[in-house]
Amino acid sequence: MAALAPIWHPSPNFGPRRDRLRPHLIVLHYTAMQSADAALARLCDPAYEVSAHYLIGGDGRLWQLVAEDQRAWHAGAGEWAGQQDINSRSIGVELDNRGDHPFSEPQMRTLEALLPQIMTRWEIAPEGVIGHSDLAPGRKWDPGPRFDWQRLATRGCARPASRSHAATAATPQTLRKAAQACGFTADVDDATLLEAVRLRYRPWGEGALCRDDLIPLLD
Repeated sequence: MAALAPIWHPSPNFGPRRDRLRPHLIVLHYTAMQSADAALARLCDPAYEVSAHYLIGGDGRLWQLVAEDQRAWHAGAGEWAGQQDINSRSIGVELDNRGDHPFSEPQMRTLEALLPQIMTRWEIAPEGVIGHSDLAPGRKWDPGPRFDWQRLATRGCARPASRSHAATAATPQTLRKAAQACGFTADVDDATLLEAVRLRYRPWGEGALCRDDLIPLLD
């Protein structure tokens, strides 16, 4: 596939990656704003000290705000797979979406074209494509319950949900152990962890922990 040609719209909100770290994660966000133009203005405003490497509009337009080898300010406090300073370890992609409506087809097609190219450049595995809510459970909820993770997984751009039939009882302990093995290592309580796992794999899930919450995480 030919390389994408994003619209270059530089943000002043970036710095060098710390400790010579290379990105091995891609973090997906939603903007939670009314338009891509409003999000673009916010991500480039030094007063807000926030940015991302890319922004994808609902119409499929793609902007690049920060060079990939630089540290954009998109993830904030959080942890994934036992590691912090996610900004130094990741590429941030913002999606123009308020969080309460589906992601558009043009937007998803642009994302599906962008992700493999970033993954190839930095040798990022599908397991390295995560949501903001994955690394910051209880603090962040994006890209939210309307995002189609399974669609990305079928294209090799995210970890697929397991369909394991292993005889493992669903308890807070077994959920935490399986979630940590998949990368959910932030220090949160059982209810917050369950919420984060459901946002990623079972956004329709409700009520008490059940085996269907555990299955997507099993090897």
